[in-house]
Amino acid sequence: MNTLTSTVGNSLNRVWQGLAEGWKQLRERASHAMTHFTPLARKDDIETWNDRIMRLGSRWGVLASDVEENNDSIIVHLEAPGMEAEDFDISVVDNYLLVRGVKQSKREHKEGSYHVLECAYGRFERAIPLPVEVEESKARARYKRGVLTVTLPKSARGRRRYIEIKSD
Repeated sequence: MNTLTSTVGNSLNRVWQGLAEGWKQLRERASHAMTHFTPLARKDDIETWNDRIMRLGSRWGVLASDVEENNDSIIVHLEAPGMEAEDFDISVVDNYLLVRGVKQSKREHKEGSYHVLECAYGRFERAIPLPVEVEESKARARYKRGVLTVTLPKSARGRRRYIEIKSD
């Protein structure tokens, strides 16, 4: 009976640890996609009701990304609709692609008010982990149809080398 209790206890412990690790990984992956937007300051001192809603409204947005790897490069696709190429500042720091920018609100309201504000505006920063070392000086970036695509050539150390196997 003691052995059975011990076996069941050990099995439950392993299941619990696996479940906890799964939740931890899910939380980490989700937190990478969430991006905090810092509201921009107004040019005048008068704050309207709509300004207050925008200031207190959504400050988090999802800038979803895909990171793909081929033999020669790492390609990062970042969804960032409603922006222009000039709105981005891109760099590589350590093994991260750092994307900074400003998403401007281009709305002009003469009348009416907001009831729901889910779109995030302001300054943002997103750090995307890179799986291998890259040559940042040879990187290329393009912004088209709301998607920023950054192509980063792998460094010599980051490239896969095939080793030929000889038989005797």
